[in-house]
Amino acid sequence: MPRRRIGFWYRFAAVICKPPLVVLLRRDWRGMEHIPAEGGFITAVNHNSHIDPFAYAHFQYNTGRVPRFLAKSGLFKKGFVGAAMRGTGQIPVYRESTDALSAFRAAIDAVNRGECVAFYPEGTLTRDPDGWPMTAKTGAARVALQTKCPVIPVAQWGCNELLPPYAKKPHLLPRKTHRVLAGPPVDLSRFYDREMTADLLKEATEVIMAAITAQLEEIRGEKAPETPYDPRRERIEQRRRTQAQTERGGQEPGRPVRSAQSPKSVQEEGLGT
Repeated sequence: MPRRRIGFWYRFAAVICKPPLVVLLRRDWRGMEHIPAEGGFITAVNHNSHIDPFAYAHFQYNTGRVPRFLAKSGLFKKGFVGAAMRGTGQIPVYRESTDALSAFRAAIDAVNRGECVAFYPEGTLTRDPDGWPMTAKTGAARVALQTKCPVIPVAQWGCNELLPPYAKKPHLLPRKTHRVLAGPPVDLSRFYDREMTADLLKEATEVIMAAITAQLEEIRGEKAPETPYDPRRERIEQRRRTQAQTERGGQEPGRPVRSAQSPKSVQEEGLGT
Protein backbone atom coordinates (compact mmCIF):
# COMPACT_ATOMS: atom_id res chain seq x y z
CA MET A 1 0.00 0.00 0.00
CA PRO A 2 1.63 3.32 -1.05
CA ARG A 3 2.12 6.18 1.38
CA ARG A 4 0.02 9.31 1.15
CA ARG A 5 1.75 12.36 -0.29
CA ILE A 6 2.36 15.14 2.20
CA GLY A 7 0.59 17.68 0.02
CA PHE A 8 0.42 21.48 -0.11
CA TRP A 9 -1.58 22.11 3.06
CA TYR A 10 0.61 19.99 5.30
CA ARG A 11 3.73 21.65 3.92
CA PHE A 12 2.14 25.07 4.37
CA ALA A 13 1.16 24.25 7.97
CA ALA A 14 4.72 23.10 8.60
CA VAL A 15 6.10 26.40 7.31
CA ILE A 16 3.91 28.25 9.81
CA CYS A 17 4.21 25.95 12.84
CA LYS A 18 7.78 24.67 12.76
CA PRO A 19 9.66 27.95 13.38
CA PRO A 20 7.99 28.74 16.75
CA LEU A 21 8.30 25.11 17.83
CA VAL A 22 12.00 25.14 17.01
CA VAL A 23 12.44 28.33 19.02
CA LEU A 24 10.42 27.21 22.04
CA LEU A 25 11.51 23.58 22.32
CA ARG A 26 14.71 21.62 22.10
CA ARG A 27 14.23 18.16 20.57
CA ASP A 28 15.21 14.72 21.81
CA TRP A 29 13.48 12.44 19.32
CA ARG A 30 14.06 8.71 19.17
CA GLY A 31 12.45 5.75 17.45
CA MET A 32 11.72 7.24 14.04
CA GLU A 33 12.88 3.94 12.53
CA HIS A 34 9.72 2.32 13.95
CA ILE A 35 7.42 4.54 11.85
CA PRO A 36 6.43 2.32 8.88
CA ALA A 37 7.75 3.49 5.53
CA GLU A 38 4.71 2.15 3.66
CA GLY A 39 1.13 1.12 4.37
CA GLY A 40 -1.52 2.15 6.84
CA PHE A 41 -0.86 2.25 10.56
CA ILE A 42 -1.87 3.82 13.86
CA THR A 43 0.21 5.82 16.28
CA ALA A 44 -1.04 5.77 19.88
CA VAL A 45 0.29 8.78 21.78
CA ASN A 46 0.02 10.05 25.35
CA HIS A 47 -1.46 13.53 25.83
CA ASN A 48 -0.29 15.96 28.52
CA SER A 49 -0.42 19.47 27.01
CA HIS A 50 -2.60 21.44 24.66
CA ILE A 51 0.44 22.09 22.46
CA ASP A 52 1.72 18.52 22.22
CA PRO A 53 -0.36 17.74 19.07
CA PHE A 54 1.68 20.38 17.22
CA ALA A 55 5.00 19.17 18.63
CA TYR A 56 4.14 15.53 17.94
CA ALA A 57 3.00 16.38 14.40
CA HIS A 58 6.41 18.04 13.92
CA PHE A 59 8.12 14.80 14.97
CA GLN A 60 6.09 12.64 12.64
CA TYR A 61 6.21 15.12 9.76
CA ASN A 62 9.98 14.72 9.86
CA THR A 63 9.58 10.96 9.30
CA GLY A 64 7.83 11.59 5.99
CA ARG A 65 4.58 9.93 7.22
CA VAL A 66 2.17 12.67 8.20
CA PRO A 67 -0.51 11.84 10.78
CA ARG A 68 -4.24 12.36 10.51
CA PHE A 69 -5.63 13.47 13.87
CA LEU A 70 -9.21 13.25 15.08
CA ALA A 71 -10.44 16.73 16.00
CA LYS A 72 -13.62 18.57 16.98
CA SER A 73 -15.88 19.12 13.98
CA GLY A 74 -16.20 22.83 14.77
CA LEU A 75 -12.58 23.40 13.77
CA PHE A 76 -13.40 22.40 10.19
CA LYS A 77 -16.15 24.91 9.54
CA LYS A 78 -14.76 28.40 9.06
CA GLY A 79 -11.82 30.45 7.94
CA PHE A 80 -8.19 29.57 7.60
CA VAL A 81 -8.19 26.97 10.38
CA GLY A 82 -11.07 25.12 8.77
CA ALA A 83 -9.38 25.19 5.37
CA ALA A 84 -6.14 23.90 6.91
CA MET A 85 -7.91 21.11 8.80
CA ARG A 86 -9.69 19.98 5.65
CA GLY A 87 -6.64 20.43 3.45
CA THR A 88 -4.37 18.37 5.72
CA GLY A 89 -6.93 15.55 5.85
CA GLN A 90 -7.72 15.64 9.55
CA ILE A 91 -10.76 13.66 10.70
CA PRO A 92 -13.73 15.53 12.20
CA VAL A 93 -15.41 14.18 15.33
CA TYR A 94 -19.11 15.09 15.43
CA ARG A 95 -19.98 15.10 19.08
CA GLU A 96 -23.60 15.06 20.26
CA SER A 97 -24.94 14.07 16.87
CA THR A 98 -25.99 11.05 14.86
CA ASP A 99 -22.67 11.38 12.99
CA ALA A 100 -20.60 10.72 16.13
CA LEU A 101 -19.28 7.39 14.86
CA SER A 102 -18.37 8.68 11.40
CA ALA A 103 -14.89 9.47 12.76
CA PHE A 104 -14.44 5.79 13.58
CA ARG A 105 -15.39 4.79 10.04
CA ALA A 106 -13.17 7.51 8.58
CA ALA A 107 -10.22 6.27 10.64
CA ILE A 108 -10.67 2.73 9.32
CA ASP A 109 -10.95 4.00 5.75
CA ALA A 110 -7.79 6.10 6.14
CA VAL A 111 -5.77 3.16 7.47
CA ASN A 112 -7.04 0.92 4.69
CA ARG A 113 -5.89 3.55 2.16
CA GLY A 114 -2.37 3.36 3.56
CA GLU A 115 -2.44 6.44 5.77
CA CYS A 116 -1.48 7.03 9.40
CA VAL A 117 -4.13 7.89 11.98
CA ALA A 118 -2.83 9.33 15.26
CA PHE A 119 -4.88 8.46 18.33
CA TYR A 120 -4.78 9.94 21.79
CA PRO A 121 -6.27 6.86 23.47
CA GLU A 122 -6.90 8.73 26.73
CA GLY A 123 -9.38 10.90 24.83
CA THR A 124 -8.33 14.07 26.66
CA LEU A 125 -5.42 15.54 28.58
CA THR A 126 -4.25 13.18 31.29
CA ARG A 127 -5.59 13.99 34.74
CA ASP A 128 -2.95 11.97 36.51
CA PRO A 129 -1.40 14.41 39.03
CA ASP A 130 2.11 13.48 37.89
CA GLY A 131 1.40 13.42 34.16
CA TRP A 132 1.42 9.65 33.63
CA PRO A 133 -0.97 8.11 31.09
CA MET A 134 -4.37 7.37 32.58
CA THR A 135 -6.95 4.76 31.68
CA ALA A 136 -7.82 4.93 27.99
CA LYS A 137 -10.75 4.59 25.62
CA THR A 138 -11.03 1.71 23.18
CA GLY A 139 -11.19 3.47 19.80
CA ALA A 140 -7.57 2.88 18.79
CA ALA A 141 -7.80 -0.81 19.69
CA ARG A 142 -11.05 -1.19 17.77
CA VAL A 143 -9.58 0.32 14.59
CA ALA A 144 -6.40 -1.73 15.00
CA LEU A 145 -8.25 -5.02 15.42
CA GLN A 146 -10.60 -4.31 12.54
CA THR A 147 -7.79 -3.37 10.13
CA LYS A 148 -5.00 -5.53 11.64
CA CYS A 149 -2.67 -2.60 11.03
CA PRO A 150 0.53 -1.91 13.01
CA VAL A 151 0.04 0.12 16.20
CA ILE A 152 3.11 2.23 17.03
CA PRO A 153 3.19 3.29 20.70
CA VAL A 154 4.61 6.77 21.21
CA ALA A 155 5.52 8.47 24.48
CA GLN A 156 6.23 12.19 24.72
CA TRP A 157 7.26 14.54 27.50
CA GLY A 158 8.22 18.20 27.71
CA CYS A 159 5.36 20.16 26.20
CA ASN A 160 3.65 19.81 29.58
CA GLU A 161 6.60 21.66 31.12
CA LEU A 162 6.18 24.46 28.58
CA LEU A 163 2.38 24.59 28.95
CA PRO A 164 1.05 22.41 31.81
CA PRO A 165 -2.41 20.83 31.45
CA TYR A 166 -5.18 23.44 31.74
CA ALA A 167 -2.64 26.25 32.31
CA LYS A 168 -3.28 29.57 30.57
CA LYS A 169 0.29 30.88 30.40
CA PRO A 170 3.38 29.05 29.12
CA HIS A 171 6.60 28.69 31.11
CA LEU A 172 9.03 29.91 28.47
CA LEU A 173 12.25 29.92 30.48
CA PRO A 174 14.36 27.96 30.81
CA ARG A 175 13.86 26.47 27.35
CA LYS A 176 12.16 23.07 27.55
CA THR A 177 12.97 19.85 25.68
CA HIS A 178 10.36 17.88 23.77
CA ARG A 179 11.25 14.21 24.24
CA VAL A 180 9.65 11.59 22.00
CA LEU A 181 10.18 7.85 21.97
CA ALA A 182 8.40 5.75 19.32
CA GLY A 183 8.51 2.01 19.92
CA PRO A 184 8.11 -1.12 17.81
CA PRO A 185 4.57 -2.19 16.90
CA VAL A 186 2.47 -3.55 19.74
CA ASP A 187 1.74 -7.24 19.28
CA LEU A 188 -2.06 -7.51 19.19
CA SER A 189 -2.16 -10.73 17.12
CA ARG A 190 -3.67 -12.74 19.98
CA PHE A 191 -6.77 -10.55 19.74
CA TYR A 192 -7.31 -11.02 16.00
CA ASP A 193 -10.31 -12.92 14.62
CA ARG A 194 -12.07 -13.00 17.97
CA GLU A 195 -15.43 -11.56 18.90
CA MET A 196 -14.89 -7.86 19.54
CA THR A 197 -16.40 -7.71 23.01
CA ALA A 198 -15.99 -4.88 25.51
CA ASP A 199 -13.62 -7.04 27.56
CA LEU A 200 -11.48 -7.87 24.52
CA LEU A 201 -11.21 -4.22 23.52
CA LYS A 202 -10.37 -3.23 27.09
CA GLU A 203 -7.60 -5.83 27.28
CA ALA A 204 -6.14 -4.78 23.92
CA THR A 205 -6.26 -1.13 25.00
CA GLU A 206 -4.41 -1.97 28.22
CA VAL A 207 -1.67 -3.65 26.18
CA ILE A 208 -1.29 -0.52 24.03
CA MET A 209 -1.22 1.79 27.07
CA ALA A 210 1.30 -0.43 28.87
CA ALA A 211 3.69 -0.01 25.92
CA ILE A 212 3.26 3.78 25.93
CA THR A 213 3.76 3.94 29.69
CA ALA A 214 6.91 1.80 29.56
CA GLN A 215 8.39 4.17 26.98
CA LEU A 216 7.47 7.20 29.09
CA GLU A 217 9.22 5.54 32.04
CA GLU A 218 12.35 5.35 29.89
CA ILE A 219 12.07 9.01 28.90
CA ARG A 220 11.49 10.19 32.48
CA GLY A 221 13.86 7.73 34.16
CA GLU A 222 11.33 6.74 36.80
CA LYS A 223 8.55 4.22 37.37
CA ALA A 224 4.90 4.92 36.68
CA PRO A 225 2.25 4.12 39.28
CA GLU A 226 1.33 0.44 39.31
CA THR A 227 -2.33 1.28 38.64
CA PRO A 228 -3.16 3.94 36.01
CA TYR A 229 -5.18 6.92 37.15
CA ASP A 230 -8.87 6.33 36.44
CA PRO A 231 -11.02 9.51 36.26
CA ARG A 232 -14.22 7.52 36.61
CA ARG A 233 -12.99 5.81 39.76
CA GLU A 234 -11.74 9.14 41.11
CA ARG A 235 -15.16 10.74 40.56
CA ILE A 236 -16.80 7.92 42.51
CA GLU A 237 -14.29 8.33 45.32
CA GLN A 238 -14.81 12.09 45.29
CA ARG A 239 -18.57 11.64 45.69
CA ARG A 240 -17.97 9.25 48.57
CA ARG A 241 -15.61 11.69 50.28
CA THR A 242 -18.08 14.54 49.80
CA GLN A 243 -20.93 12.46 51.20
CA ALA A 244 -18.81 11.41 54.18
CA GLN A 245 -17.81 15.01 54.89
CA THR A 246 -21.43 16.11 54.68
CA GLU A 247 -22.51 13.41 57.09
CA ARG A 248 -19.79 14.51 59.53
CA GLY A 249 -21.18 18.01 59.69
CA GLY A 250 -21.23 19.78 56.35
CA GLN A 251 -17.50 20.37 56.02
CA GLU A 252 -16.22 21.94 52.81
CA PRO A 253 -15.99 19.22 50.15
CA GLY A 254 -12.79 18.65 48.20
CA ARG A 255 -12.14 20.14 44.82
CA PRO A 256 -14.16 18.33 42.14
CA VAL A 257 -12.37 16.32 39.50
CA ARG A 258 -12.73 17.43 35.89
CA SER A 259 -14.84 15.08 33.83
CA ALA A 260 -14.63 14.33 30.12
CA GLN A 261 -16.98 16.40 28.03
CA SER A 262 -17.86 14.24 25.07
CA PRO A 263 -20.91 11.95 25.06
CA LYS A 264 -20.34 8.42 26.24
CA SER A 265 -20.68 6.85 22.79
CA VAL A 266 -17.75 8.84 21.40
CA GLN A 267 -15.73 9.14 24.59
CA GLU A 268 -15.57 5.40 25.16
CA GLU A 269 -14.19 4.93 21.65
CA GLY A 270 -11.42 7.44 22.38
CA LEU A 271 -12.20 9.38 19.24
CA GLY A 272 -12.22 12.81 20.84
CA THR A 273 -9.29 15.14 21.35
